[in-house]
Amino acid sequence: MGPGDRAYRPQLTMRNLADALHRALAGFPPGATALIDARGTLDARELLDEVSRESRWLAASGAQRFGLLADNGRGWAITDLALLTAGRAMVPLPQHFGARQLRHALDSAGVDAVLSDEPGRLLELEAGFAIRGQRAGTGLTLLTRGRDRLAAVALPPGTLKVTYTSGSTAEPKGVCLGDATLAAVATSIASVGRRLGLRRHLCLLPLATLLENVAGLYAAWLAGACCDLGAGAAGAIARGSLTPGILLGEIDRAAPESMILVPELLRILEAAATRGWTAAGAKFIAVGGARVAPELLERATAAGLPVFEGYGLSECGSVVSLNLPGASRPGTAGRPLPHAALRVDARGEIHVAGSIMAGYVGDRAAPAEVATGDLGELDEAGYLRVSGRIKNQIITSLGRNLSPEWIESELCAEPAIGQAVVFGEARERLVALLAPAHAGLPAAAVAAAVERANLRLPAYARVSRHHLLREPLSAAAGLLTANGRPRRERILAQHGAIIESLCLEDERAHLTA
Repeated sequence: MGPGDRAYRPQLTMRNLADALHRALAGFPPGATALIDARGTLDARELLDEVSRESRWLAASGAQRFGLLADNGRGWAITDLALLTAGRAMVPLPQHFGARQLRHALDSAGVDAVLSDEPGRLLELEAGFAIRGQRAGTGLTLLTRGRDRLAAVALPPGTLKVTYTSGSTAEPKGVCLGDATLAAVATSIASVGRRLGLRRHLCLLPLATLLENVAGLYAAWLAGACCDLGAGAAGAIARGSLTPGILLGEIDRAAPESMILVPELLRILEAAATRGWTAAGAKFIAVGGARVAPELLERATAAGLPVFEGYGLSECGSVVSLNLPGASRPGTAGRPLPHAALRVDARGEIHVAGSIMAGYVGDRAAPAEVATGDLGELDEAGYLRVSGRIKNQIITSLGRNLSPEWIESELCAEPAIGQAVVFGEARERLVALLAPAHAGLPAAAVAAAVERANLRLPAYARVSRHHLLREPLSAAAGLLTANGRPRRERILAQHGAIIESLCLEDERAHLTA
C-alpha cells in the first residue's frame, strides 16, 4: 500500500504530531500571531516558549495521566500541546458533563491530575484531588491525587488522547487515540486549509470536542493559520446559554476565513444571512456532528455562506469524509479523506478503516476497522450519503423502517423550527417534539412549518402530531450531546407521557375519521 491507497495508514513515530506542530509553528513569520483568546494574542515564538515552560512544570508534578477541564483559551491550547510534546495521555473533559460523568471519566481512564479553570468542580467530586498550584502562563489550576487511589487502568499502547463520547448514559465510552491517527487526520484537514489559503480559523466549538481540537486547532496550525479561540461563544455552547447575538458577534469580531459548525449553529447563521448579515471573509465553513437537510444547505449557500458538509466520529479521530470546493455533492457528506477507507456492508452499515482508534479504555488490541453504527451508501462517484443511526431506526406498525434523523433534518430546515425529535416505534404514524426557533413564535407558524416539511416527505414519513416544548433541549440538561444530537432515551424518559398522549390522540382521530 502507498499514499494513494485509501486504506493507507502512515508509518509515524511517537510524538510525530507534536513534532509537526512545533515545526509548523516555528515556521510562522517572525511576530506572526498564532493564537488569539480573551486575554490577547500570542505569536508563534511566544506560544512555543509557553509550551516549553508548561511541559517542564507538568513533568515536575510526577503525574502520569492528565485531565483538562476548561473553557477555550490559551490555557487549553498550551496544556494540550505540552502534553503531546511530553507523550503523556490527556483526557479532555467536556464542561457540560455532570458530576457523575466527570467522576466516571476520571476514574475509568486512571487520571491522577487535572488542569482546570473550575477547580471547585473537581474538589466537589470528593475524588481525592487536592490543589497543587497554578502557572500564570495558562491561568489553569493543577489538581492531583495519589495513584494508590486508582485501580490499574489499561490503555491501549500508544494512547495520547482519551476522548469520551457523548453517550446516552452516565457512563460514556472512552475512545483512545494514538499519535498516528491524530496526525493523519489533522494532516488531511491541514492540506485542505493550505490548498484554500485559509489563514485564520475561529474555534466556535469547545476544544474538548474532538472535532474542533483536531480539525480546528491542530489542522489550522499545521496549515500555518492563526487560531482564534473565541471570547465566549464556545463556553456559552458548553453551558447551553448560546444566543444568536453571542454567535454572530463572535464571528463579526474575529472575521475568520474558516469555522466548524454543528447544524444548530448553521441554522442561526442562515437565518441571519437571509436578513442581510454577512460572514465577512469566510471561505470555508465545515458542518458536521449530525445530518443536515439539503434544503438548509441550499439556503445557506444561496445566502452567501460557503458551507460544506462532512462526516466523522470520535473512533476515527474525528473527520472521515468532507465536501470541498470543486468536489461537492449536496445531500452527501463528501468523499473520504486520504487517511480513511470506507465500505458499506450488506445491511447498509458504514465501516471505516485506515486511521482509527487504538481501542476503548480497557482494550489491549486495536480493531482492524470501526463499525460506525451509521447507515449510509457510497454513490458511483465515491460520495458518502449518511441516513442515520442503526439503533435509532423506527419500525412502524406498517413495517416501514425509518431513520428519524432524515425527518428531523427536514423539519429543522424550516426557519420556524429550532429542534425536532421524532418518535413512532410500533405506531402507524409519527409524532414529534418541537422547539420553536425563537421564543414567542406563534404555534400556528410552527404548525405551518410542519406542513411544509411534510410536503417534502413521503406519506409514510410525515409527522401526524407534534408538541411544542416550553424550553429548548440542551446538553446542560443532559438531553443533547455536545454536537447537538438528541439523547433519545433520556428525552423519552422525561417526555414519555407527552409522546404517548400524542400517539393516542392520533390513533383516536384516525379511528373516528
